[in-house]
Amino acid sequence: MPIRIPDKLPARATLEAEGVMVMSERDATRQDIRPLRIGLLNLMPNKVRTETQIARLIGATPMQVEMTLIRIGSHKSRNTAEDHLISFYQTWEDVKDQKFDGFIITGAPIETLDFEDVTYWDELSEIFEWTRTHVHSCFNICWGAMAAIYYFHNVPKYELEAKAFGVYRHRNLVPASPYLSGFSDDFSIPVSRWTEVRSEDVHSRQGLELLMESDVTGPCLISEEDGNRLYIFNHIEYDSTSLAEEYFRDFEAGTPIDLPANYFPADDPKMPPQNRWRSHAHLLFGNWINQIYQTTPFDIENIGT
Repeated sequence: MPIRIPDKLPARATLEAEGVMVMSERDATRQDIRPLRIGLLNLMPNKVRTETQIARLIGATPMQVEMTLIRIGSHKSRNTAEDHLISFYQTWEDVKDQKFDGFIITGAPIETLDFEDVTYWDELSEIFEWTRTHVHSCFNICWGAMAAIYYFHNVPKYELEAKAFGVYRHRNLVPASPYLSGFSDDFSIPVSRWTEVRSEDVHSRQGLELLMESDVTGPCLISEEDGNRLYIFNHIEYDSTSLAEEYFRDFEAGTPIDLPANYFPADDPKMPPQNRWRSHAHLLFGNWINQIYQTTPFDIENIGT
């Protein structure tokens, strides 16, 4: 089944060119089926790129999915055109009376700030609390995951001496987890962050299960059964060129930056990088969508009751 997104969303042309099934709003209203409602709280500066990355993954599942784009109302974006936000986004205040089968909270390039120093921390805290009663399952990514696990479990983040930057091998710690169905014993995932959480803090909190870990960059994926939440600290959703774009952006700006590890063939930035994580990204998001489908109430209004 296809993903339902606004007809004129820029991501639509990219997805259709890649062969992702995209349903028009008109056709979706003619189908006698309840689509899964997935909200995307997009905190990234380049919102169009992130929309495309996430829509690509949730649109590859066999269920019909309706994606709602959401932004923080108390924060003004400096990197996305205002007309794009007006045309395609709603603020959380606009949707807070609605219910969602799934809700995705992205990362944000503010990870070295203390959480309480983030200008929209109060609103984000309200959103975290709102997900308890209005969302069936929440998927938190990178800084969004660090913020969520801090809010719900007081797990701290630690600043790194050097940026964790590259593609690193990870271990499958719980092959029986429904979120890791079909996963290899080890696999590669892009990493790009200045902070980390530590496994000892995760193990000391009741109700958290560490599912993926790297010997180099530490915890990656955590599940929480009681709250029906996932926390992933790395960027399995990234495009093939995302790390290259980050590297060249900083290099050309004169910002000290090392080559991303295990990324460019022979560590030659003139060589196009190879994507070694795409299949596992589809697996993870597909497994998450399947878990939502198997467990969410038929009547969406029963979520949170």
